[in-house]
Amino acid sequence: MAGDTEGTIPDLLRRGSAEAPAILAPGRPPLTFGGLRAMIPSVAGALRAHGIDPEDRVAIVLPNGPEAATAFLALACAAATAPLNPAYREEELDFYLDDLKAKAVLVTAEEEGPAVTVARRRGMRLLRLSVPEGAEAGRFGLGEAEPVEPAPRPEATALLLHTSGTTSRPKLVPLSHANLVASARHIGATLALRPQDRCLNIMPLFHIHGLVAAVLASLAAGGSVFCTPGFNALRFFAWLEEAGPSWYTAVPTMHQAILARAERNPEALARAELRLIRSSSASLPPQVMRALEATFRCPVIESYGMTEAAHQMTSNPLPPAVRKPGSVGLPAGPLVRIADPLAPVLRGPGETGEVVISGPNVTRGYEANPEANAKAFFEAEGRRWFRTGDEGVFDAEGYLRLTGRLKEIINRGGEKVSPLEVDEVLMDHPAVAQCVTFAIPHEKLGEEVGAAVVLKEGASASEQEIRAFAATRLADFKVPRRVVILPEIPKGATGKLQRIGLAQRLGLA
Repeated sequence: MAGDTEGTIPDLLRRGSAEAPAILAPGRPPLTFGGLRAMIPSVAGALRAHGIDPEDRVAIVLPNGPEAATAFLALACAAATAPLNPAYREEELDFYLDDLKAKAVLVTAEEEGPAVTVARRRGMRLLRLSVPEGAEAGRFGLGEAEPVEPAPRPEATALLLHTSGTTSRPKLVPLSHANLVASARHIGATLALRPQDRCLNIMPLFHIHGLVAAVLASLAAGGSVFCTPGFNALRFFAWLEEAGPSWYTAVPTMHQAILARAERNPEALARAELRLIRSSSASLPPQVMRALEATFRCPVIESYGMTEAAHQMTSNPLPPAVRKPGSVGLPAGPLVRIADPLAPVLRGPGETGEVVISGPNVTRGYEANPEANAKAFFEAEGRRWFRTGDEGVFDAEGYLRLTGRLKEIINRGGEKVSPLEVDEVLMDHPAVAQCVTFAIPHEKLGEEVGAAVVLKEGASASEQEIRAFAATRLADFKVPRRVVILPEIPKGATGKLQRIGLAQRLGLA
């Protein structure tokens, strides 16, 4: 593309060789970097023909797959994008579209669901994405229009995402081109990504993890991404064979589901040539990390990310450097420090406190929310720091170990319990496949410790047996007073286990 704009998505997409594959998908021919770059001016021209300017916002409501990836890339070059979960109900879409102040909604050609209903009711422009017959993975059109070469500024907003809003109204996070490009390059450097690398994407593409770690980081390195229709443990090994990836990235619950199917797919495992597996967006139990490494014969790299940081903040390094199970690794992009949770003061090495970050990938602040920004940002040592809401401590080698979300730390009669510490012990029980420790409201103590557990296939264990096992490894006040054995633990839209509110959902409040 003409007009070199350092620090933008168009700049990032210039790095791949024109003939090299960029986007792939099951049963589709690949879209090359040359094809992807040639498509963007056509999409930009169609947006302008629809009256959408660079500062306008376009909500993307598409199923997971190659078009979700290329729609984000192409639209972000010419406007501000806001990918939304296509499973949202009408009232949820109404809230998010209102909060975003979106001018248009992008849907598939045949879509007639809640997104279309809400867009029409609000008088928003409805953009319909058409995929030509036999088209390469991710190729789409928005109608005939004069091509326009987009030239966004690095500080322009490229992506808008809402925080999960577990305990309060979701906050809107604007991320600039510069934020996204910085994070993609940080991930590429951490994983030593090269043009020959291919990522198998099973993450939803309305989430920062999939958008930045899988798609942008791959393309920034001149590599490719194989876009699946969404996570499906039953189809994972077939995709592994078709895609021939060198790596994949996922949340811990996905890794656990993949492990559960691994023994039934020995041929696919034998042919797999993964260089690495990446885990992020929630803490990976050390037991799962060891099982993954043994099963796939490659290192598992646990990273730590969040939306406000355009994803990556810290990461365990590749071999031969040390990977520490239970740790989220070393700073891998922004500066990372520990602060006093109650005051704008940075703490020294070895002290536990709130994890704070500062760097080029960090959002400039929540939109239209001065109260949230006053709580989340502070100035110290000549820099602006963002409070992550996570509690952690650096060890002597500079590796960060998270002890939990500050809001999720269980306060049992004044004694603090880290849910992650209890999780790690319960995962050592031979019958436990998955667990999540959470707070149960208690009349006298304020909060009591609870745990939800999924047993391994064919295994058996009672609540009393699991509690007795925990009591051999934990102080009495940390032992769960209730252990609920479930066929499946409720998860959020991105596959993450959610501790807050779990007692209410399980009828224990």
